[in-house]
Amino acid sequence: MARLCEGRVAIVTGSGRGIGREYALLLAAHGAKVVVNDIGGAADGTGTDVTPAQQTVADIIAAGGQAVVNTDNVADWRGAKRMIDQAIETFGTLDVLINNAGILRDRMLVNMMEEEWDAVINVHLKGTFAPSRHAAAYWRGKNKEAGVPVNARIINTSSVSGIYGNPGQTNYGAAKMGIAAFTIIAARELKRYGVTVNAIAPIAQTRLTENLRERSAEEVERRHPRHVAPPVVWIASAEAADFTGRVVESGGGLLAIAEGWHRGPTAEPDADPSKLGTRMLDLQRRARRNAGMNGLDLD
Repeated sequence: MARLCEGRVAIVTGSGRGIGREYALLLAAHGAKVVVNDIGGAADGTGTDVTPAQQTVADIIAAGGQAVVNTDNVADWRGAKRMIDQAIETFGTLDVLINNAGILRDRMLVNMMEEEWDAVINVHLKGTFAPSRHAAAYWRGKNKEAGVPVNARIINTSSVSGIYGNPGQTNYGAAKMGIAAFTIIAARELKRYGVTVNAIAPIAQTRLTENLRERSAEEVERRHPRHVAPPVVWIASAEAADFTGRVVESGGGLLAIAEGWHRGPTAEPDADPSKLGTRMLDLQRRARRNAGMNGLDLD
């Protein structure tokens, strides 16, 4: 097996369990030195426990790899900076940042509480922004100092619930759609420094999704988090320098690139709203529906 990430240094947030753990294990198997970040909270973000991160690091080391634990909160500005600094101070550099940490607090919109909205937006959106900002500043400085592209990676985590929409997840879906937009814009901004920015929309059964519906043993295996990881390791590798600004669906027997918003049918505008009814209804009739999950139209 070719070791795609030999010598590269990667941070994986939320890598004590689930998808993040599989990223960390496979990156290490391909030669990466890994900072395993996880506060060890419950699925709703409450509590802390260093044990999951320690176990992932122990498994990497037992297999002959290199890894260290980090328990900083990704949504904390100073904590995110400490995490970036730890990677650089421990391993000498940083090549890859994978923003994977997340929580769920599902609720239908009419019942959602302010704290449920704020907690999910904070962990997902700010928890993507803060580490990315500090990593980007490091890579910009490195690029200016060396005068050559850094060949670095930011890999974010979106979701089919965000890019296609899923009832009961306005908070989570809004955050994940926001991350998709963040990814596209950051890719355009950071290209000049040699940094690619992509996102993964995982299809997997984890502790965040295992109670959503019953699945057969075959379905559970097909949705095992390890099946999400291979494209992530390739994107993290030095050879993926020309792959950027994409949202990749991975797992569950699928590998695909999602296609985002496009301008649809057009019509002549009018300053008088009373004259727009026919035109608006015709535009709606001719436009493709916004999104669908599992083949079902949701709008």
